Amino acid sequence: MEKTIDESKQGETLVLEQKTENTRKLFIESYGCSMNFSDSEIVASILHKQGYNTTQNLEDADLVLVNTCSIRDKAELTVRKRLEKYNAVKRINPKMKVGVLGCMAERLKSKFLEEEKIVDLVVGPDAYKDLPNLLAEVEDGRDAINVILSKEETYGDIAPVRLNSNGVTAFVSITRGCDNMCTFCVVPFTRGRERSREPQSILEEINDLWNRGYKEITLLGQNVDSYLWYGGGLKKDFDKATDMQKATAVNFAKLLELCAKEQPKMRIRFSTSNPQDLTLDVVETMAKYKNICKHIHLPVQSGSNRILKEMNRLHTREEYFELIDNIRRILPECSISQDMITGFPTETEQDHQDTLSLMEYVKYNFGYMFYYSERPGTLAERKMEDDIPLEVKKKRLDDVVQLQRKHSEYRTKAYLNTEVEVLIERESKKSDQHWSGRTSQNIVAVFPKANFKVGDFVTVKINDCTSATLIGEGVALSNL
Repeated sequence: MEKTIDESKQGETLVLEQKTENTRKLFIESYGCSMNFSDSEIVASILHKQGYNTTQNLEDADLVLVNTCSIRDKAELTVRKRLEKYNAVKRINPKMKVGVLGCMAERLKSKFLEEEKIVDLVVGPDAYKDLPNLLAEVEDGRDAINVILSKEETYGDIAPVRLNSNGVTAFVSITRGCDNMCTFCVVPFTRGRERSREPQSILEEINDLWNRGYKEITLLGQNVDSYLWYGGGLKKDFDKATDMQKATAVNFAKLLELCAKEQPKMRIRFSTSNPQDLTLDVVETMAKYKNICKHIHLPVQSGSNRILKEMNRLHTREEYFELIDNIRRILPECSISQDMITGFPTETEQDHQDTLSLMEYVKYNFGYMFYYSERPGTLAERKMEDDIPLEVKKKRLDDVVQLQRKHSEYRTKAYLNTEVEVLIERESKKSDQHWSGRTSQNIVAVFPKANFKVGDFVTVKINDCTSATLIGEGVALSNL
């Protein structure tokens, strides 16, 4: 459980349909959050039009790109190892070009290009449309770099290709950047100010996905609850909007409703929420529409008010409890998951116990847990001493993980002898005789294949479970 949200996909080599007229080959890998995987689909779409087909074979590639994450030290170490691998291949194939995309690009641009000379181009999250120009620079024998952060770019005008897709689920990006200056987080510095994508372009992308057979989408943003469209511009400038702009503005609850009504047979998920911005009209909208999945990922990071303040999280423990209580009241069947950090600077044993007691109160369905890893450029790195010994961080993380396992088992056992609706996404990893899919609550369920197929909604009777997986048998096809 102590993994990033998409660690099951870490390093996935992304491939799309091949264009016969394209003569060059692109190898692209992604690390980190769902936004990075979504961005890679945008990059592949841009380069597809520049004559590149994607390949899973590194040795065949003319261009190798790695989409990077700066959230944790482990992610950066993994990317560095991959760059070493790329350059070993490049020595055999000198024409191959190597580039770094994403969140590490801005922070390590000089190191990668000038000091270590391990890449040919460095491209930040807001500069992907400049890739054709940057590649021309590289072809002319010059290093190429663009890490300028934009106040407008949302890529709403680019139809992402779906890479290594199961043809059932897809990401739809609705915001970029983040205005929350959490002291442990590098995202505001690597992805810039928060801006929202025009609602109509979101609906058009959802309609296109439905027409191509997709059954579920996840609305993506660093903080989806902050979504606010009033004709363009940064969220922080909304107070300067005209009266008409304010009157016709679309917030996240309204966008969620628009999406649910646009395709009532398609499942709608969203990620990630922030406790300080999740409003009850969002929860009420979830309750109103059957096709909006009943799951909220609600990172809390710590159960201690003192540590929350040090993290610049703009909510208290008590406010978080009130929000949880309201979610349970409005949407009793909703599952809730968490992000948690142990060993943040100055964390005491009492702070740690506060985290454990918060977990006991909520009893999350699942979570993503880490010990604190100081990230260069963050407020915590600049102003706080990383003063908790590693062995203490790891011990506290183990306490959190063990408690979460207990709560996950408690939550999955509640589904025994009930029927749930599952969307089949793929074959089970453990058995080619079983399907694997997820419930509305984002709980994985496996069951015998029988006559069902990928993309079917199936009513499944739950007979057994582990702490992470429901085990059952398909009863019948169901429809949203």
